[in-house]
Amino acid sequence: MAEIPDEAGQHRTAAQMIADRHGRRPHVALDCRYIGSRPSGIGEVVAALAQHLPQLAPEYDFTFLRAARHPHSLSNAANVRELVVRSPANGPVTLLHLPLAVDLTGVDLFHAPANILPGGLTMPAITTVHDVMWLTHPKWCNPRPWGQIERHFYGHGIRRALARSALVATVSEASRAAIAAIAPEAADRLVVTRSGVSEDFRPAPRDEAALAQIGVPPGRRYCLVVGQSAPYKNHEGAIRAFALAFGDRPGIDLVMVQRRGDGGTAARHLADALGLAGQVHMLPPVDRAALVQLYAGAAALLHPSFIEGFGNPLAEAMACGCPVITSDCSAMPEVTGGAALLADPHDHGAIAAALRQVVDNPALADDLRQRGLERAAAPNARRTRPSDRARIPPSTTTSNRKYQCGRPASIAAPTASVR
Repeated sequence: MAEIPDEAGQHRTAAQMIADRHGRRPHVALDCRYIGSRPSGIGEVVAALAQHLPQLAPEYDFTFLRAARHPHSLSNAANVRELVVRSPANGPVTLLHLPLAVDLTGVDLFHAPANILPGGLTMPAITTVHDVMWLTHPKWCNPRPWGQIERHFYGHGIRRALARSALVATVSEASRAAIAAIAPEAADRLVVTRSGVSEDFRPAPRDEAALAQIGVPPGRRYCLVVGQSAPYKNHEGAIRAFALAFGDRPGIDLVMVQRRGDGGTAARHLADALGLAGQVHMLPPVDRAALVQLYAGAAALLHPSFIEGFGNPLAEAMACGCPVITSDCSAMPEVTGGAALLADPHDHGAIAAALRQVVDNPALADDLRQRGLERAAAPNARRTRPSDRARIPPSTTTSNRKYQCGRPASIAAPTASVR
């Protein structure tokens, strides 16, 4: 752990300083309520934190807030206690006054890992703000009427996080720049802690029986799309580009795994309208083993998002040796690091050309596969790498009183977009 000078000028860790000052070990609360049965990128990150933080920071005690819908324990580490919270992570009690739902007495630092900072906290907090799409592009998140309510909910929680958090973590330089553009006063409290990928994602042989059980027709070549059906994921663009690339080639399919959304209704209607009814297969959320098999069997992952905070499927696909085609904007070039074919997400023709290049050129596909594996194996790419160390900045748990959550601060409304 990093050290800072105490009042006497001696360099000590935050744990040592709290132990001397309060006669006990420092106590960190981690909000784990995003971990649930439905896969999500943020849920993956939080699950990895819950799995590894206790061992990486044994001098700290942890309280994990667990969702009532999650029936299983998150950790058996001796320095962890778990509190079941019936209010959801994205519910009104969380936003208004979290202590109504859970007793946080004795907590020295609160980590809010899912964009919004809960209300009512009196201790310093770290908030991980993965992206600021709800501030810059709310219609890309949810264009439906309910999206107007979500816009105000998430907008308030994110602005509070940027104004009051002792430290704001984010997952890419692209997100850091976007946050700094709308909240320049938070720039000196921003730190990039990139998402990683679990060791479960690794190359595997294509298993036709397993793919058939998931819902992929046996023996078919396919391109893969993974992600919730929000507009920013550009699934409409993926289908239109696929139609341009392979609408006249019935031997190639498009498999879409939509982690959240309308169950693929809109995508099915579009596929039917474009004459792709037999080539587009919509799958419900799948478990990790099935997702690994889908990456392993795919000719390519197509990830044409307009914007991303990070884009977990990119890292997962590269780690599995799946060639990647993604957008030339936002965090996608940063995450793939030269290991993917890039295209303008607004240009269906360019995406279609990239799809044909990868599917019809085995040498290019092999090159992308190898570069992706190398990118995934790079330092800090694996979130479970044993050499990685947890970093809890000492100032957040000791003397940084300016940004205690109980003290209000203001933040201007967003004025910049993300590109």
